[in-house]
Amino acid sequence: MAEDDDHEAARARDAERLRQLEAKLGDKVVREAGSRGEEHFSQANMAWRMVTELVAGLGIGFGIGFGLDTLFGTTPLLMVVFVLLGLAAGIKTMMRTAKEIGKEPGHAGDDEGK
Repeated sequence: MAEDDDHEAARARDAERLRQLEAKLGDKVVREAGSRGEEHFSQANMAWRMVTELVAGLGIGFGIGFGLDTLFGTTPLLMVVFVLLGLAAGIKTMMRTAKEIGKEPGHAGDDEGK
């Protein structure tokens, strides 16, 4: 009988130690998983957004300039002007996005574009 009591006591101690170990591991996994992966994804997402904004500005400027050149017969003039305007607009939009990266969420003015 004493042997069974010792065996049950050892099992109870082992079960408690296992619960404590699982709790420690669970805390560590939660802390590590959320910190680096989301930050990296967010930075890559912002970088692609900035590249897309620049290319979209150039593409829209090229399209407007080419269309107006075709319409008025001023072969490269308006296309060059509107490509430069599209570049300026794309850079301005990129700079606005870069400001968003530096902001901390939850501050006043986040939703108003200030």
